[in-house]
Amino acid sequence: MNERKNKLSVILQLFVTFFKIGAFTFGGGYAMIPLIQKEVCENKKWLTDEDILEIVAIAESTPGPIAINTATFVGYRTAGFFGAFFCTLGVVLPSFLIITVISYILSEFRELKAVQYAFFGIRAGVLALIVKALWSMYKQCPKNPISYIIAALAFILAAVLDVNVLIVIISSAIIGLIYSFVAMKKEVKK
Repeated sequence: MNERKNKLSVILQLFVTFFKIGAFTFGGGYAMIPLIQKEVCENKKWLTDEDILEIVAIAESTPGPIAINTATFVGYRTAGFFGAFFCTLGVVLPSFLIITVISYILSEFRELKAVQYAFFGIRAGVLALIVKALWSMYKQCPKNPISYIIAALAFILAAVLDVNVLIVIISSAIIGLIYSFVAMKKEVKK
């Protein structure tokens, strides 16, 4: 009975800790890592610094946001399935609540000219960020004809022909692998 009560107490502490981290960290998942390390290793002593490094490495290599993955792994290591569940819930819940409130407020004031102009500016800003990301990816892309062909075909398939993006990405990867394989075979023959 006492062990069960202790485990429930740890799960509640995990939830509260990750709720605070989720509520007061701005700047994305990587900004949460130092807070997670401080709370989990230094303040609560649930895990060691080496454990956190291992968890972050796993969280980076699995699909999904790093902060959520890290919270899930910390919770699982600390208190099993329910620890993972409540850490994940704790880190996600603040953003969910804030976005819900903001969307309600915005839907109530959608017809106001100021709100419409704000969204006009936000859309322009987002477009600029997308173009910046495109430019950064272009600079990192290999400069050879096959890369340009893959990029052009991917754009035509996704933007013009409305092919599912997942199919476009997988097809691009396959073409890139085939090209690399053929290029390596040619290199070996020389």
